[in-house]
Parts: sequence; structure tokens; C-alpha cells
Amino acid sequence: MNLDAAVETYRVESLELLDVMEQSLIALEHDTANPELINAIFRTAHTIKGTGGVFGFDPIVGFTHQVESLLDRIRQDQLSADSGLIGLLLDCADHIRNLLEPVIAGHPLSGALTGTGQTLQAALARYIEAPIAATATRSGDDHAAGADTPAWHLSLRFDPAILQRGLDPVSLFNYLNGMGTIVRLVPLLDQAPPLAALDPERCFLGFELSYRTDAPREAIESAFEFFREDGTLQLVAPGSPLSDYARLLQTLAESTGQAGELLLRTGTLTPAELERILTREDTPVAAAIPPPPAVTQTRAAAGQAAPSPGHKAADRHFIRIDSDRLQLLINLVGELVIAGANTHLLARQARAAPVVESAANLIRLIEEVRNIALGLQMVQIGSTFQRFQRVVHDVSRELGKEIELHISGGDTELDKSVVEQIGDPLMHLVRNAMDHGIEPVAERLALGKSRHGTVSLNACHDSGSIVLEVSDDGYGLNRDKILARAVEKGIRPAEAVLSNADIYALIFEPGFSTADQISSLSGRGVGLDVVKRNVEALRGEIQVESEPGHGTLIRIRLPLTLAIIDGFLVRVGNERYVIPMDMLVECLEYDGQTRQQSTRQGYLDVRGEVLPVIRLADLFSVRSTRTERRENIAVVRYGHQRAGLIVDELLGEFQTVIKPLGALFSRLATLSGSTILGSGEVALILDIPGLIHHVMTRELS
Repeated sequence: MNLDAAVETYRVESLELLDVMEQSLIALEHDTANPELINAIFRTAHTIKGTGGVFGFDPIVGFTHQVESLLDRIRQDQLSADSGLIGLLLDCADHIRNLLEPVIAGHPLSGALTGTGQTLQAALARYIEAPIAATATRSGDDHAAGADTPAWHLSLRFDPAILQRGLDPVSLFNYLNGMGTIVRLVPLLDQAPPLAALDPERCFLGFELSYRTDAPREAIESAFEFFREDGTLQLVAPGSPLSDYARLLQTLAESTGQAGELLLRTGTLTPAELERILTREDTPVAAAIPPPPAVTQTRAAAGQAAPSPGHKAADRHFIRIDSDRLQLLINLVGELVIAGANTHLLARQARAAPVVESAANLIRLIEEVRNIALGLQMVQIGSTFQRFQRVVHDVSRELGKEIELHISGGDTELDKSVVEQIGDPLMHLVRNAMDHGIEPVAERLALGKSRHGTVSLNACHDSGSIVLEVSDDGYGLNRDKILARAVEKGIRPAEAVLSNADIYALIFEPGFSTADQISSLSGRGVGLDVVKRNVEALRGEIQVESEPGHGTLIRIRLPLTLAIIDGFLVRVGNERYVIPMDMLVECLEYDGQTRQQSTRQGYLDVRGEVLPVIRLADLFSVRSTRTERRENIAVVRYGHQRAGLIVDELLGEFQTVIKPLGALFSRLATLSGSTILGSGEVALILDIPGLIHHVMTRELS
């Protein structure tokens, strides 16, 4: 049996789980009493260990088991999650990540990797063997006394669609009976609809049960491995303090009015124990008992709260598909678009009204298929942004600064290939902002700023392009120092007259640095020039804005890289060109009167604004077929810059399948690709950012 596909799935899922673990640990540092975060971290370690055991990956299983043991002590309030312990767990997550590749490949572990593992295991052992920390919630009152029961209490709620997914609660109960004994089971019918509306394929039952077993907590929780996405589990160990049962009662009281009765019917509490809980300080349970993390609440998704009564979980499932198959699908959809355009053209030429109508309907359906297919390769930038939480966490401590990361626009979608290539440039910019941008705490306080510096990441769509912004609230750029260093290095002559934007752009020159001292993070002039090269390789551009004393903003603008776009077809001579619709602002008539109103060659006055224009026939050396009749101007925009393209004829909207030009034409700054028209002719796709840059460069020269 070939397990290669299953092993690869384990590798990918483990990396995703480690990302969740890392993010949850960083969040836990700011919210140490959050039970959902603690449970999410435990579940990631437990899943990696359990699945690794199936494949016999013993080094991963052995190390992760110790991590799991430490996390279990945190869950049981035996240890507090201070910054030192969180730092250790972050190092453990890194070690598990480093173990994946060699262990899965069957290679022996390197000496460095083995040594790191031994060091971390020793540190874990010190925490695991440490005495139980006293907690405030379990001292000073009779609620510290344990309940007189030898059984676990399990509170179960299932998603109504669980049966439709092939999962049966009865099989779960049979499994539990194999490890121990279900003493009493009480079903809850409060969510069941009237009999006439009852759907036999949906589950409306909840369950409260007492359970005796010698199995440890993790073994009980592992029984719910396949049910985690389809319900909730609340678990209280035998002999737990009454305060733990009180918090369970508070949770139950929010969903059913018979919370106390349920625990009596299962035998979990005696009447006397229940009375002691209910009469605590003569206040009702739901109002008197705070919700600290004593009762374990297990939930499938990291950080996801238990659902409210009547909540219907979203029936959403995801599957992994091979990227090559996805690309093949998109290519086929592109060919389908071309074939549909050809069919529509032939139908119009035949002047057959029914066929034209049918072809138009076909085009509409193809457009819907196109949009869905293209959406499959789009991913949200938020997952990439979240990875920088760890970078900010580690680097801020290395620098001795207090820095927070703010993220916005995480739901902005980009092509997956762009997301993969933009990660490193963003990493350089974030680290640079922390090292050069943010002041030390003492300086910030002296300047009247908050002690916490802020680095912000933002993403949005604008004028057919993707905009990514990295900003900070630190020093800002020193204009005079940058210019002086540029003159010193011979990058610019001393007599050069430069705008602020030109001076700030000098920080992206190779070997340029204003750092007085070399650190492990910066000062060698390596980094920002790489950022610029990588962004330009994606046909993007970088802009810098800065205000001394208030911070710096670096804006990366990237073109959309979809395989199929909505275009606008224009004619110049006998040639056809495509303008991306997202960058087309408007179309204007360019008659003799308009030409006479031009302020000077290359510019037009459009409603009081100066618009630079370029004649495509002159740019591409195409013989124009224009006559004395009026021409047309297509006004395009990229960012805040606009330009007018003079063309012979406007042909209208057109679904455009982008075909690469090939290596020979890859350096053409004014063309981004080609496409095939329905007639079989080839049309070139205009690179609007390149054209606007060409116009601006022409005017500056």
C-alpha cells in the first residue's frame, strides 16, 4: 500500500497546525487565562503526535508527548503560562517543524537537531516535574474541596448535521464503554423540534453523562477525534473542586434551565454538594460564578467559542487538490473562453437570431465558470500577515523594545503564487521597521509616545492592483542623513536637486545603509535592495512616505496576476490592443477642437485637470488608419497617476485570456501579454503601469 500521499498530507497539515499553535501561544501571552487558547494549543500537539504515531514517526511522537504533558499541566491550572514558559513552547514548536522533513524522509537526525531536542526536553522536564502552583481560585473557600464522586462528567452537544456526515453518537458511546463504563446517561430534548417537523437524518440530542475509567484525560479526549468539528465537549475530572462544577453549571444554565437537576440525575453531584454551590454568597450560579478556565471546553477550531443554543454549524468542508490540476483547469477554462468568443462571432456573422441568443447564454455561463475557477487559486493575505506575529514577538525581545503588530485587510485576496513570492519582501520590511523605525521604550516615553511601538500591515485592492502597506509610528526617515550618505557613496552627485520621494527611494539602492552600527538584523546594506528587485520581478513598484518623528509608510503596489481578465478592446491601425477594465477610467472623443485646446504637445486639459497623453500608433510604430474624423482617448489609471491613450477605435469589452509573450519579449515594459480573439487574431495586452511610467519618464527627460 502506497502511503506517500497520506504522509504528504500529514506534513502539510502538521505545518498548518504548528502555525495555529504559534499564533495561539503569542495570543496566550496577552491573555494567559483563556481556556480556548490553551485547549487549542493542546489539540495541535495532540493531533501531531497521534497522527505521527500512525506512521511510526517516533522522534516526533516522543518529543511532542512531552510538550503535551506540559500543556496538560497548564490546562489543569498546575502551572501558569508566563512569558518564559511560552517562549519555551515556541521553541518546541520550531523544533517539531524542523523534525518534520528529516523524520518523514527517513533521514538520520543531525547532531545539531539532536542537541536542540535534548536541551528542550531537559527544559520541559523541569516544568513537568515542578510542584503544583497554588491558585487563587482554589484557596480560601469550601469550593476548593473536591466532589465526592469517582466518575468523570461529560457534557456533549452535537451539530444537527452529524448523521449526514456519517458520524453516529452511538458508536462514540460504544468506544467509551470499551475504555470504561458509562454510569448514567441523560439525553437532552430541549432542541428537538415538534414530531411533525422531525427530520430523521438530523441529530437534535445533547447528552450529560457520568463516566468511570482509569484512562487519562488525553485518552478520553482522543475518543472525540472525529467529532471535534461537529460538536462540543465539556469535561470535568473526578474529585475536581466544587468551583469547577459550579462553572460547569453556569455554562449549562445558559442553554437549559435544568442545570442542577442534570448533575443530580447523572449522579455527578449529591444534593448537599449542589446546595453548597447554589447558596454560595446567596447569589445565583449564573450571576455569581466567574468563568475562569477550570472546566475544559474542547472545540475544533483554534480560538472558536462554544456555540450558542440553536446554533447551526456551517456545513463547510475543504479538500486539498494538486496545484497542477488546478492550473490545468484554469487553462482549459481559458480555451473555453476563446472558443465561446469564436462561437458568438460566427453566430453574429451568420445573422441567425436563435443561434446568437444561444451563444450569448453560453458566454454568460462560461463567464460564471471562469470566475469560480479563478477564485480557486486566490488566497487571503491574512494567513501570511499572521505569520509576522511571531517575527514581531521574537525580534522585539531581541531588540529590547515593546512592539505590537496591527493587521488590517487580511481578507484581501491575491493569487497564491504572488502570496508565496511577496512573503520575503514583507519580512525584510517588517524587521527593518522594528530595528530602524521603532524607538526604544525610554526614548518613546521621553517623546511623549506610548511605550508600545506599533508596526502595521494593511492590504487592499485599488485600481486593478493590489496594495500592501507596512508602516510604523517610530522615528521616520531622516531626509538629510539619507542624502548625505548617498552623496558620500557616490550614488547621487552633491549638486543634485531631489524631491522627498526621490530621496526616500534611495534606501532601496544596493549597499545603502544609514546605520551607525552593524547588528544581527541590519546595518550591512543588504535587504531593501532585495525587496525592490523582488517587487519589480512581480511587475510592481514601491513608494515611501515618511514624517520625521511620526513614522514611515512603505507601499507596495502589485498588478493583479489573473489568467483571465475583463478587458477593453481598442484598435490602432490594423492592430488590436487590450486594456484591463480595472484600470480604465473613461473614454473621450479626441476631435479637432480637442486637439486645438491642448495646452502643449503631450498634454490635454480634461475638465480643468492636466492629463498626459500618448499616441499608441507612435509608441508601437503602427501605421494609423485615422482620417479627418475624430479619434478616441482611453483614460487609464494606476494608483494616483492617470494618462490618456490615443487610439483609432473603441471596440468594447472583451473577456481576455492572458498568454505569456515568451522570454524574448519579457523585458517589454509596455506590454504584459497577449490574447487570442474570437476571430483567431492575436491582440496584445497593454501594461498600464509600464505605459504610465513611460509617459512620466518622457516628460522628465
